[in-house]
Amino acid sequence: MARRRWGDRRDGKVIRDIDSMHYIMPLMYPNRCDNEAFMTLHINLEKTEEYIKQKNKENPDNKIAIFEIIIAATLKAIRLRPHMNRFIANKTMYQRNELTAAFTVKKNFRDDGEETLARVVAEDGDTLDTINKKVVDQINFCKTGTDESSEAMNFIQKLPGKKFIGVMARMLDRHGLMPKSVIATDPYQCTVVLTNLGSIGMNIGYHHLMNWGTTSIFIVIGKKHNRPHYDKDGNITMRREMSLSITIDERISDGFYYARSLRLLKKLIENPELLELPIEEEVKY
Repeated sequence: MARRRWGDRRDGKVIRDIDSMHYIMPLMYPNRCDNEAFMTLHINLEKTEEYIKQKNKENPDNKIAIFEIIIAATLKAIRLRPHMNRFIANKTMYQRNELTAAFTVKKNFRDDGEETLARVVAEDGDTLDTINKKVVDQINFCKTGTDESSEAMNFIQKLPGKKFIGVMARMLDRHGLMPKSVIATDPYQCTVVLTNLGSIGMNIGYHHLMNWGTTSIFIVIGKKHNRPHYDKDGNITMRREMSLSITIDERISDGFYYARSLRLLKKLIENPELLELPIEEEVKY
């Protein structure tokens, strides 16, 4: 691990060789929510659904779903495109130390069903199978236990001086000094947050980023649907698809870099056999 230098945070290292435009942008536009770029991807599910069907037939005790494939593909794409794992805090750009994905888990599908927070950490050597296990383990834990951040927030809720607590929390967050117990599973302290609206029968929509925390990417997963496609002669064919909406902090890189990163993400989801490679192994796209 590289030595921590002056100005680094415990969750990221200052990018010291940054170009002048990306140095100045956080000074001029300090709020993450003011700098959102919103994009959509349409994913062809033909090969992906066949892959899931075959893999689950071969491994009935370790079944996989489209959600786990999207998480694994997202983490691999970000691992291979490191600008996507940057964040801006206190008007300074950092390279994040860990590669993490976060999502919420609803303990039961009722209006008053409790939600809890899940966090997956990716490491070199991870593949689809190991990431799938991490996701499933997190979901099972969240449905039966209470995560560390929720326990800390339950304690804070009982303290007096709500306004003072808010001011202190924002100051500590800005400098990366929030207690680990409070942000242990805070989704907005992670590389990427994902929400699976398709699991409740909804399609994609826009989701904003947060000025709190460090997360620079939010992905919304929509429901599966049939979508018409036209060939060069105007003939219509129906294709099984799923749409993703992605909100990115536009200050962390440029449009060309984002476009290539999303192209890689699309290829990985549509060709999930590539996710059997170690997360750090390059793929052509």
